[in-house]
Amino acid sequence: MWKSLLPVKNTTSPVERMRACGGALIGLLITALCAHYLLGNQAIWLVAPIGASSVLVFALPASPMAQPWAVVGGNVISGLAGAACVKLLGTDPYVGAAAAAAAIGAMFALRCLHPPGGAVALTTVIGGPAIHSLGFGFALGPVAINGVLLVLAGVIYNNLTGKRYPHAQVLAHPNPHATRDEVPTMRMGFRPEDLDAVLKQYNQVLDISRDDLEELFLKTEMRAYQRRFGVITCGDIMSKDVVTADFATPLAQAWKEIRAHHISALPVLNRARRVIGLVTQGDFLKHGQLDEAYTSMRERLTHFLRPSGTTHSEKPEVVGQIMVKHPRTAKVDTPITELVPLMADSGFHHIPIVDNENRFAGIVTQSDVVAALYETRLA
Repeated sequence: MWKSLLPVKNTTSPVERMRACGGALIGLLITALCAHYLLGNQAIWLVAPIGASSVLVFALPASPMAQPWAVVGGNVISGLAGAACVKLLGTDPYVGAAAAAAAIGAMFALRCLHPPGGAVALTTVIGGPAIHSLGFGFALGPVAINGVLLVLAGVIYNNLTGKRYPHAQVLAHPNPHATRDEVPTMRMGFRPEDLDAVLKQYNQVLDISRDDLEELFLKTEMRAYQRRFGVITCGDIMSKDVVTADFATPLAQAWKEIRAHHISALPVLNRARRVIGLVTQGDFLKHGQLDEAYTSMRERLTHFLRPSGTTHSEKPEVVGQIMVKHPRTAKVDTPITELVPLMADSGFHHIPIVDNENRFAGIVTQSDVVAALYETRLA
């Protein structure tokens, strides 16, 4: 019994805790200074519940309760609910209970649930004559301005420190082929509808978005697979004797290498053997304008590969002009299970592999991953 009362273990790193503390310091300081400038003639220019809002904005920027509409809308709507209760029921302390309840109901209805909103509603009741005299102006003035300023500070600080804010939800598994089929990794095992059914059965508000929760489950499944079948790294299965190109490799030579070795991609390296690009058969087809109907594909490709003979030609002449720059790479010690979503769901067919110094070490293709997973299950 007592174990259930203990706090949950904090898994955030010391750096992340310092980032959150610094955000609250800077965010509230900016909010206070700007609000004082804008509302200097008013007795109230900074409200206490905004301190609780800063905890969410800077410590939990991915939380649905920390998003801009929740911060601004939740606080303002709660202030309006509290002011309405004061108008109807008076300023006795017990009215605070009605104000908080009304605020929660309004936030649920308008999809802007924000815990500090309950404190805003209570403040409008027990805040004293200075707040009572403002009436609805308390919510539309100091509360609204504080909320907007804190959100603006959160947008700037969080994004500068590597946190996406606002934390917009994105489709976790978009199909790269723009069809209605589910991506391959979602056709067996854990499915989104399983999560929806469990959440409906759970019937409680979670301080995490559904999409983020789904992503956590999928990554947990991946780690469980690694533990069950062992960890196979990219270095174990990659091709090491790889045909490569450099920026200045002529297109005709690159195409000849692709055809001679029956491959579909060439990693493009610089002199330090670092990956600067990837050129595929698709890049040749794309830049060769093979969709034009007045000539055959062979004629178009022949024309595309033939050097123009002029230095000012707009037609691409070397690999560096058509390659995909800064392609997705993986480390030698990266588990291949991390490549499965990239290849199965995101449309990557080739992943260049680099060592600890970011120098090219090999390449892993979809065939390599399929063969490795098959052999693992077979064993």
